[in-house]
Amino acid sequence: MALFKKKEKFINQPAPNSNMPQNQAPTNQVQQNNPTSQTYMVNAGYPGQNVANMNAYQGQTQQQVPGQTVPGQQPQAQGVQATKPATTEKGHVSLMEFITGKKQKGPKTPAWKYIVMNDMNKKETGVIEATDESEVKNFLVSQGLQLVSIFPRGAGDIDIVIGGISPQDLAFSLTQLSTYIKSGIPLADSVSILAKQATKKVLKQSFTQLHFELIQGENFSTALEKQDKYYPGLLINMVKTAEMTGDLPTILDDMAEYYTSMDQTRKQMRSAMIYPSVVLTIAIGVLIFMLTYLVPQFSAMFAENGGELPFLTRTVLSVSKFLVGHWLAILLSIVFIIVTFIVLFKRVPKFKKAIQIALMHIPVIKNIIIYNEISNFTKTFASLLNHGVFITDSMAILQKITDNEVYKEVINNCLANLAKGETVSSAFKGQWAVPVVAYEMIVTGERTGQLGAMMEKVASHFQAMHKTIIDQMKSLVEPILIVFLAVVVGIILLSIIEPMFAIYDTVK
Repeated sequence: MALFKKKEKFINQPAPNSNMPQNQAPTNQVQQNNPTSQTYMVNAGYPGQNVANMNAYQGQTQQQVPGQTVPGQQPQAQGVQATKPATTEKGHVSLMEFITGKKQKGPKTPAWKYIVMNDMNKKETGVIEATDESEVKNFLVSQGLQLVSIFPRGAGDIDIVIGGISPQDLAFSLTQLSTYIKSGIPLADSVSILAKQATKKVLKQSFTQLHFELIQGENFSTALEKQDKYYPGLLINMVKTAEMTGDLPTILDDMAEYYTSMDQTRKQMRSAMIYPSVVLTIAIGVLIFMLTYLVPQFSAMFAENGGELPFLTRTVLSVSKFLVGHWLAILLSIVFIIVTFIVLFKRVPKFKKAIQIALMHIPVIKNIIIYNEISNFTKTFASLLNHGVFITDSMAILQKITDNEVYKEVINNCLANLAKGETVSSAFKGQWAVPVVAYEMIVTGERTGQLGAMMEKVASHFQAMHKTIIDQMKSLVEPILIVFLAVVVGIILLSIIEPMFAIYDTVK
């Protein structure tokens, strides 16, 4: 059946070994003795025979070790040993496309909506992107599903997905996938199991599409790449590396641990912000209620009794009158300011950088941001280096991952220094956003050739410090908000009580 025919991925690629496990990709993808071969070879932590042969072919006498730079030598992009772009039946693949894990968007693949009866005799609906309707039909029938109907998806029929695949779901799915593969289940069947057991619509939709792509003969990384809106570029590139070494389960486990750690960090940040947000919302609500409802009633009573009101009371009454008379304009102004801020923050890098620099100079908050960024940076850097990705490619990937303009600038400087043959640490020296401890560990890692291991230690250190500073912030914010709420409510009550005593004295 044409549906199950394996697609050719490389020019002049030898036939795969029939005894090779289904989840393992062949490593001899470079024609060592063929000067016309234009395919990429990725060194994913095995700088052995293939790399040595390629270096010998290119006339190189000095090999570069992952995590090190050779002084005076132009750094090479790690994982790419050929000097010509890879040519496949789909066209040329640029280095940046390989690094970022995203290809230039071509014509959109048609989407087909289907309705089937599952094993429990219940209707299921879904969408699969495919070039031909017959491919979708054959795929669904091969899964033991009873096809009810299939039709092209309309232009107005879109899925509203909020948030996509969460880091927690991604980590759990990667762990399951690794377990299935270790148990001897082929990759396509493992993804099929994930699709069947998924309860969330976005997960089921994504895994079904992945299964379809794998059955069609696509590489796992290519299938993930087609859904880059759900899967991070880091994961896509790490899977590409795994396909060249055949060690997919190990990299899946490492990525699962990585995203679990990132998810825990996000949860810590959210937990630290929940209590202050709740207290501040209650405080604002009480303040608005008192100024718009309670104070105006006392204002009428004070007007009837005459007499001069205290300054504090007159001030509170003026604020109350302004809020009641212009509440719509105030509300619209607040919404406009918030929307404008969000748009500028997302689309204007200079504005975003200015805000981030300002936040990174506020006591306590600056440590939370810096510790979090350094922890994420070193953790990702260590993962890339430990899996054999060269420093230049690692920096390019890190530049795409971070959302902080300050650290993007530092990474840009690092890439420029590497192009000049300088070390990684030279770009981090004297940077106010890089703690001295992190810089010294980078220097030590370069000198000892253990940069990946050093980055793991830095990540663990700053992750622990980040957790500690968040706990301290919780302890600090709680009394500050309580005092703030007490002061605001106390001022309003005092502005009401003070003239009441004056009226009581007049009546007496």
